[in-house]
Amino acid sequence: MYEGARSLYHIQFILWRAKKKVQNMKALVFSDSHGTIRYMQDAVRAERPDLVLHLGDVMRDARALMEAEPELRVEYVCGNCDGFSAQPDEKELVLSGRKILMTHGHLYHVKSGIGFAVRNAIDRGMDVLLFGHTHEPLVDRQGALWIMNPGSIRGWGMTTYGVMELEQGKTDCRIVRVL
Repeated sequence: MYEGARSLYHIQFILWRAKKKVQNMKALVFSDSHGTIRYMQDAVRAERPDLVLHLGDVMRDARALMEAEPELRVEYVCGNCDGFSAQPDEKELVLSGRKILMTHGHLYHVKSGIGFAVRNAIDRGMDVLLFGHTHEPLVDRQGALWIMNPGSIRGWGMTTYGVMELEQGKTDCRIVRVL
């Protein structure tokens, strides 16, 4: 009896410790690929991320990336150029203990300003807001909220993507210019 109780306690302790341990993670953030996956594949090979987050326009590119890189976890939402879809317009994720809001941004009218999207993310207790739609890269902070628009990875004009690194309770977001 004592041995069984001790084993149960040991298992509970291991589970508690695993919950407390925060895993480091590197995510690439893409948006507005509009039919091009070449630059996403190049970035994946160069950066070796744990995860890819695609913010829409067009989500079939996210699915093509999943087929090309089957071992890679890819999360995606639909954008205004994705038509009617069962795929959600936004997603909430918890990564390494951080709450992430993924959206294309069109439903928040980000081309007219990001205030509505930022207020929504803060009200929902998010740590990171990721959006696209404007094709203009942005990394900013408002209080504790990280805000990132990775720009467009489409391959004409300025081509950019975002990198989000989550390490030991610290978040860092940056933009990488491809072209």
